[in-house]
Amino acid sequence: MTKTVTHSTLLRDTGEALYGPRWQSDIARDLDMSDRHVRRLASGAAELSPGMVEELLGICEERSVKLADVIRHLKKAVKAPVAE
Repeated sequence: MTKTVTHSTLLRDTGEALYGPRWQSDIARDLDMSDRHVRRLASGAAELSPGMVEELLGICEERSVKLADVIRHLKKAVKAPVAE
């Protein structure tokens, strides 16, 4: 069974993936909007604009690049001890 993706579920899923369970303040800061507006978006009372979706995509892509780099370093560390 596939999950229906709405603007509010997309925002919640993205926020939780990026910032964990207390995501609303962090995503509000990164999108330069109030916590209140993020709560309205998360509840479905307001819709994500195409610009907000693009910003979220950019944040996710940037984070994935950083994580890929960290993963690469962690894999090297497993093979050889990390220098102190």
